[in-house]
Amino acid sequence: MIIIKFETDYQEGCHPRILERLSQTNFEQTSGYGVDVHTERAKELIRNIIGKPDAKVYFLVGGTQTNTTVIKHFLTPCEGVISVSTGHINVHESGAIEATGHKVLALPSHDGLIAASDLKSYLESFNADPTNEHMVQPGMVYVSYSSEFGTLYTRKMLTEIKAVCEEYGLKLFIDGARLGAGLTSDSSDLNIQDIANLCDAFYIGGTKTGALFGEAVVFPNPDNLNLKQFTTLIKQQGGLLAKGRLLGVQFETLFEDGLYLQLARHSNVQAIKIKKAFTEKGIKFLIDSPTNQQFPILTREQNEELSRNFSYELWKPLDDGKLAVRFCTSWATTDENVEELVRAIHNL
Repeated sequence: MIIIKFETDYQEGCHPRILERLSQTNFEQTSGYGVDVHTERAKELIRNIIGKPDAKVYFLVGGTQTNTTVIKHFLTPCEGVISVSTGHINVHESGAIEATGHKVLALPSHDGLIAASDLKSYLESFNADPTNEHMVQPGMVYVSYSSEFGTLYTRKMLTEIKAVCEEYGLKLFIDGARLGAGLTSDSSDLNIQDIANLCDAFYIGGTKTGALFGEAVVFPNPDNLNLKQFTTLIKQQGGLLAKGRLLGVQFETLFEDGLYLQLARHSNVQAIKIKKAFTEKGIKFLIDSPTNQQFPILTREQNEELSRNFSYELWKPLDDGKLAVRFCTSWATTDENVEELVRAIHNL
């Protein structure tokens, strides 16, 4: 029996156009570590799209390497990074941030999002504590767009968080592993130019949006960020690819004619079809997500029935005996697979 998988958004390889471009350029001789024409063009395409001609762009192999590298760059040895408690760096990166010598300072989660009021309250309390020199110093704020629950910050929310960061001298870093899903959601009031204007650094996730692998770190306003040794730090953190043009070719393909957002939008459209099917069946959700991650609450009987033909993630058991699960769609999720799942939901 074939199991149709809805576990993650990085189960497939890469978009065929990327595979074709990698094949076409396979025998080109280029310098290593991203010093090549494809990487330079990819950087220029990203600068043009965000409207920041002086932005610095770097390509890394994966999300964990990206988070650890950017966070280590921004923090001094005595500082930590503020994150919502459900943030990826606090839950699912195997202590990678702590392994660099920095603590994750967790604040309450509001459906996967951090509230500016919580951030301000924490910083006020920290600064008012006469013993704070014996504590880990808050040095930056980490947020995800979209979040680990598929939820989104509004322009107002991010603007308020950025204002608090500026008031207290903290850098703001946006984890964009699922940036495309966030930007192309019908519920989003942000575009990529807004993202660039509202943070000190963000990254564009390729791994979960059609690339074979790779993420693009962007410093929209690099002045006074002391990026002279950033490439060295990337290598130290295991994020620098010797055959760097493989990253350049992929992001060049994703951004030369809008493919990146097209693929992200597809993943959202497929997820909303699934959301509609569960809603029509009267099944409630743990989180109201407008993106490619959906979290229906199933009875154990419903879970047993669906899991016969579909795989998805068990998110957490609930006190009433039901199960919160996650269905995740991708750039490659087919209409046929979604239709089969929708039929199965209607037959529960």
